[in-house]
Amino acid sequence: MPEVTDKLFSQIPSVEGVRNQLVNRTRGDKYIWGIVLLLSLISILVVYSATGSLAYKMYKGNTNVYLFKQVSFTIVGLLLIYFLHRVNYSLFSKVATILFLLSIPLLIYTLFFGARINEGSRWIKLPIIQLTVQTSDLAKLALFMYISRLLSKKQEVIKDFKKGFIPVVAPVMIICALIMPANLSNALLTGATSLLLMFIGRVSFKHILLTIGVALIPVIFIISVAVLTYDGKTADNAKPVTAEKMKSIGRFGTWVKRVQDFMYAKDTETPYQVQQAKIAIANGGVLMGLGPGNSQQRNFLPQAYNDFIYSIIIEEYGLLGGAFMIFIYLVFLFRCIRIFRKCPYAFGAFLALGLSFTLVIQAVANMAVNVNLVPVTGVTLPLVSMGGSSFLFTCCSIGIILSVARNVEQLEGKAEPIPVTTTNTNESIQAANG
Repeated sequence: MPEVTDKLFSQIPSVEGVRNQLVNRTRGDKYIWGIVLLLSLISILVVYSATGSLAYKMYKGNTNVYLFKQVSFTIVGLLLIYFLHRVNYSLFSKVATILFLLSIPLLIYTLFFGARINEGSRWIKLPIIQLTVQTSDLAKLALFMYISRLLSKKQEVIKDFKKGFIPVVAPVMIICALIMPANLSNALLTGATSLLLMFIGRVSFKHILLTIGVALIPVIFIISVAVLTYDGKTADNAKPVTAEKMKSIGRFGTWVKRVQDFMYAKDTETPYQVQQAKIAIANGGVLMGLGPGNSQQRNFLPQAYNDFIYSIIIEEYGLLGGAFMIFIYLVFLFRCIRIFRKCPYAFGAFLALGLSFTLVIQAVANMAVNVNLVPVTGVTLPLVSMGGSSFLFTCCSIGIILSVARNVEQLEGKAEPIPVTTTNTNESIQAANG
């Protein structure tokens, strides 16, 4: 009998064995893995706190509905990250063109036939699982794959306007133009991230400035209309040209109204959600906040679990909690820049950097909205806001970044990687397709 017991115990893996097996199966940057797990845990805690009262009202006392939903999305998201990080990232170069071409008709279909939520047609509803998908998330992912491929292939002619710049900037303009009618802020963030990636990809600075100038034309026009049509009293009493006529042109009236709210509204005229976000931040005090699950404004703040979740974080965890969130995203960006510097192939380097830029810039934009530094937008906090298609596409982006990191790790185990510099253009171009 003791021999049988010893045999059974000998078959149980040790803690060290389990750890080694887990490390072997989860390659890539261990800091990014840690950030993903930490943000996932924060997301579950804060979403549960922000939706407790809402779930109680919607589901007759059951406060755990949204908790189970968020846990489910988190599990699916982590599985996506795991499977994508196991894929050789060169495959994404091969499918980039297909995904980009597919995203264009999807965006067009969404504009005309998509589900309208919060005055915007940004979603399509999948018939079987009844999940609404924001097609701009797929389009952004496909765009950064595609321009990373183009930048890596055109390094020899990247300074040339016709051969280098036009082929790279045209896809960005197409995607941003299709996203803009339903989501101006998303289009601007996508364009800004693309230009930043092009700058790092050695695109001529004068060509980038030209693009910025063209992109600023509609922005300046919106601000000009907001200024010229404001009557000096309240944004709600703006001249009829804004309140009535302009609203018939897509979401133009909404954009103008938000600019007026941001520029002119006093404390008593501030939009309701901005007021409640300010109250939540004030409730958080200076350092520690009210404590986990003790938010008071979750009962009054619209989209407390989504667009304004950062306000709930500050309310419950104080300014230290808010600063810690900023620190996490900065560490994530630093680790992705490290991957860029170490990746020997241009496509992988540009891909990891482009996807990290879009996530961090989105996080900064969400935080800026919450603290009223910029007008209200519909941008979520990556990996923290309540799960949906945006959450899953964020996980896809992180999985691809970790795929590049995994390749870098494997190369570091065999030989010193060649840095991506202008002197290694030929090698980068040859390796762009994996």
